[in-house]
Amino acid sequence: MTDDVLSRPTVHALLADGTTVCIRPVVRGDHDQLRGLYEEMSPDNLRLRFFGASRRSAEMAAGRACAPSRPGYRALLAETQGRVIGLAEYDTAGGGDAAEISVAVADGLHHRGIGTLLVEHLVSAARAEGIATFTADALSENHEVLRLFADLGLRTARRFEGPEVRCTVELTEDDAYLTAVEARGRAADVASLEPLLRPDAVAVVGAGRKAGSVGRAVLHHLRQGGFTRRLFAVNPAATSILGVPSYPSISALPVTPDLAVVAVPAAAVPATAEECGKAGVRALLVVSAGLGRAQARALTAACRTYGMRLVGPNCLGVSNTETDVRLDATFAAGHPRPGTAGVAVQSGGVGIALLDGLSRLGIGVSSFASLGDKYDVSGNDMLQWWESDGRTDLALLHLESFGNPRSFSRTARRVTRRMPLLTVDAGRTDAGRRAAASHTAAAATRTMTRQALFTQAGITATHSVAELLEAAALMHSQPLPAGTRVAIVTNAGGAGVLAADACAEAGLALPPFTPETAGDLLAVLPEGAAVGNPVDATAVVTEEQLRTCVQRLTRSPGVDAVLLALVPTAVAAATGDDLIRALTRPPAPAPTPDPIPKPVPAPDPIPNGEAAIPGPWARPVVAVRLEQDLPVKLLPTPGGGTVPSYAEPQAAARALAHAARRATWLSRPASTIPDLDGIDTQRAHRVAEDFLAAHPDGGWLDPRTCAELLACYGIPQLRWAWAETEDDAVAAAERLRGPDGRVVMKAHWPGLLHKSEQGAVHLDLQGDSQVRAAFRDLETRFAGLLTGVVVQPLAARGTELFAGVVQDEVFGPLVLFGLGGTATEVLADHAARLAPLTDRDVHDLITAPRCAPLLFGAHGSRPVDLEGLEQVLLRLSRMAGDLPQLAEADFNPVLATPGAVCVLDARVRLLPRRSQDPYLRRLR
Repeated sequence: MTDDVLSRPTVHALLADGTTVCIRPVVRGDHDQLRGLYEEMSPDNLRLRFFGASRRSAEMAAGRACAPSRPGYRALLAETQGRVIGLAEYDTAGGGDAAEISVAVADGLHHRGIGTLLVEHLVSAARAEGIATFTADALSENHEVLRLFADLGLRTARRFEGPEVRCTVELTEDDAYLTAVEARGRAADVASLEPLLRPDAVAVVGAGRKAGSVGRAVLHHLRQGGFTRRLFAVNPAATSILGVPSYPSISALPVTPDLAVVAVPAAAVPATAEECGKAGVRALLVVSAGLGRAQARALTAACRTYGMRLVGPNCLGVSNTETDVRLDATFAAGHPRPGTAGVAVQSGGVGIALLDGLSRLGIGVSSFASLGDKYDVSGNDMLQWWESDGRTDLALLHLESFGNPRSFSRTARRVTRRMPLLTVDAGRTDAGRRAAASHTAAAATRTMTRQALFTQAGITATHSVAELLEAAALMHSQPLPAGTRVAIVTNAGGAGVLAADACAEAGLALPPFTPETAGDLLAVLPEGAAVGNPVDATAVVTEEQLRTCVQRLTRSPGVDAVLLALVPTAVAAATGDDLIRALTRPPAPAPTPDPIPKPVPAPDPIPNGEAAIPGPWARPVVAVRLEQDLPVKLLPTPGGGTVPSYAEPQAAARALAHAARRATWLSRPASTIPDLDGIDTQRAHRVAEDFLAAHPDGGWLDPRTCAELLACYGIPQLRWAWAETEDDAVAAAERLRGPDGRVVMKAHWPGLLHKSEQGAVHLDLQGDSQVRAAFRDLETRFAGLLTGVVVQPLAARGTELFAGVVQDEVFGPLVLFGLGGTATEVLADHAARLAPLTDRDVHDLITAPRCAPLLFGAHGSRPVDLEGLEQVLLRLSRMAGDLPQLAEADFNPVLATPGAVCVLDARVRLLPRRSQDPYLRRLR
């Protein structure tokens, strides 16, 4: 069995009410509990389950589930604290791709999602066995089980046969099913976080009597922050700490707390967690650090056994600024300002910096979680909380690791369509490092992989905390720009030059103004003003003149954003003008019709319906003040909005570029994974299994096996033949020669990667004598290594490209694309996207490398077969998704011509790996 559900004896997951349940395979020792599960059922439920009320059914059902393992049968149970509360099983009756399924849930525990969760895990296991369909018989009055199958998100058909109904469920995984699983998981996740972020009672375990302890600091913060609900300390040596009642143990508290903050020495953490679990605590916040492996395992085991969600250990804490909670369970220096930004970090230091920065900007925080070592609660959990809390409109993340990147990506894609999601790309490598080898694993860096995740999910990735705050200030305060066209206005030419350089370096455009716009600006600016782009309004510009100038630029159809670069001057001081008020005060109503002769265009719509942000301007406007003391400020406007002001033009330009990229991502329609014809997944699995049976440690496929695998996915290859003798090579060349009569000969032996570097390729071979000479040369130079040669016709001229895939242990399959041939090693012109590729991903992958203009017909040449190129990448992505054993695939070169795309050379490496369902609901 290859599915992760079956390779791991225990999986924990969340039920609909947020409680934790253990899902595991049935073993022989479960017999008595399973019999009890049925014996405790009411007669009505027994009748619905077995179509009769016989008590003998319990013994028979328990015996069947606990019988020795047999092909085509699988049984999973759900248990909590050692009590079996549900069972689901399927049976193929010895073979075939259809299985009969049955589900049973303990009396009194219906409507909590136990049966649905068990079926989801059985679906995942069945797919791994090649089962395509589930069937189930039920009484027509058994509405609960019929609803369970109908609501799974899978295609389900019903056939009524008298009082019975036969349900047929297709197990094909598609977006509808994944969306249904996500919705159930989101509801359960949010419910499980209620005790953590909205607790009715909190206990701080380890709060010291003397200043200096972390526990005392957290208790002080909770008390001073105005926590509105019940608060206790746990310390056997005190009855009161900081005016908060203290008790000797968790079990001695007058009420069971929802949340326990654990601030005891590392050695005492597991016992404290065990005590909390037995007392009924529902969430733990462990700020203690320094846990060893055994202590970490014991802490996690206690949380799973008793169904407690866990933040930490080694963390700063959590906070929720809702007025009816006011939870600040952190030991930061100050309290976060209430607001609308959700923050999750792994580094406590980064968390303090973000809390301070958001409070200073006035954005504030809705909820905050310092995840620390992240044993349980993760960034994915917090995203789902913010999506559902009704307060958060901006999400900030600092994650050093990803537990389930593909699940995170699906969540992030959904969340970021509702609110900006910003992150610091932590732990990246040197951006200038180039791949030193042509094979895919060397070309794929962890930085490239993370960037692919962020790009595909629509996440705004920054390089520092400062840049994160700069972008957050703009996205919080301004509408998104419809494009990258920026108009710069300045009262000092030098400041305008700096701003222009910054915009160009950030990838923004400074378009020239139309004659009409230029004339309108000259009409309102002082004499001597220059109305190029940048606009030099001169040092004598007045507040009103500047305001009118900005107003007209924000209405110009050729401008997406306005950047105002201002410096203080004696002229403005002498006249009493405050130029920054030109931005923060809305224009006064004009007494006469607008002098612009052409109709004023309506403001560009916010992409994808993102809520408009209050402010005086229809398009984003930012300020740069070189004398400003802080890197970024938000300047208030009378209408309740704000305008961002930056100390450096680079910061303003970066923020505008991030906003423009977000607008572009939002404006694109939702992507889909295209259907592909001619795919033989079962045959591909057989090819992989047969190879690994012969090579238990894995390795590179020989050319014939590699070609067979590519044929399973309809990936086009240049014609070729395998030859192990000189005569075979001559015969192959005779069959394969094209109109010009020339062929290519490539040496092969297991593990050969760089044929050209090792002189293992002969080109332009004409006639039998040259073919024989080439074979003898390879045979002589590579004696003891050579296992054979590949003979191919000489390919037509075209663009040589590279396509490959590598299985990242954390992120899953990553597809790479770029310039191929020997230039791959020198230029490393690659782009990457995580599989499975959607139609949009493929488009981005093809257009991202620097070589992209060659594909679209540069310098008058015809474009290559773009549809064929997309098909190669999509089929490569599908192969990587189907085969977890595929460690690496390297197509180089892929020849692209106007008429066709084909692979000239392919290498595939397989390893004995088990599949893991990234979308299966389970806790870390």
